[in-house]
Amino acid sequence: MSQDEFRAARHDMVDYQLRRRGIRDEAVLEVMEHVPRHRFVPESRRPAEAYSDGPVPIGSSQTISQPYMVALMTAALELKKTDKVLEIGTGSGYQAAICAELAGTVYTIERIPELHNCARELLLELGYENINCILGDGTIGLAEHAPFDAIIVTAGAPTVPGFLEKQLAPDGRMVIPVGDRMSQVCLKVTDRSGKHHEERLTACTFVPLIGRHGWNK
Repeated sequence: MSQDEFRAARHDMVDYQLRRRGIRDEAVLEVMEHVPRHRFVPESRRPAEAYSDGPVPIGSSQTISQPYMVALMTAALELKKTDKVLEIGTGSGYQAAICAELAGTVYTIERIPELHNCARELLLELGYENINCILGDGTIGLAEHAPFDAIIVTAGAPTVPGFLEKQLAPDGRMVIPVGDRMSQVCLKVTDRSGKHHEERLTACTFVPLIGRHGWNK
């Protein structure tokens, strides 16, 4: 496909998969029409799946999330240009790129070296100087750079990790899938005067969150 054809596919993705399903955050819609999702999808799965309505395998038993879920979770974070964001589960790097377009600084943690290396190289190639890629256990967060205005977890957790809750700034927002290994509910956790309020967003299915404060393996 040509760049014009990929651009048209992004437009259709935003129109049919996002707007028509109720995504109303214009900043998120604009960014998702701009960021080249096909660059984050393995070449063997382009062009057929680059803008498909579903998750796409990226290797190491991981996936790039369905565009609708990326949009829904990003909109729930209510990002501002001054925000500092922590992402747990870099994967392909696509979600980090979306957040980096809307926030000031993004820290993203990946536990799988191959994915970490590929995502870091691609994000640098695409010019994302405000993204910091880190290899490690995301379930313990990143205390040395806390607090964070927003935290996004792109894997399913058995519970909301307490370590991450403690790293939220006052009025900070966290979006995280919580449930069993097969299905979860996407929660928005908001800090309100030191107390955390939970809001259910939607049912979802993510790969398991592996780590000290997630699943064992």
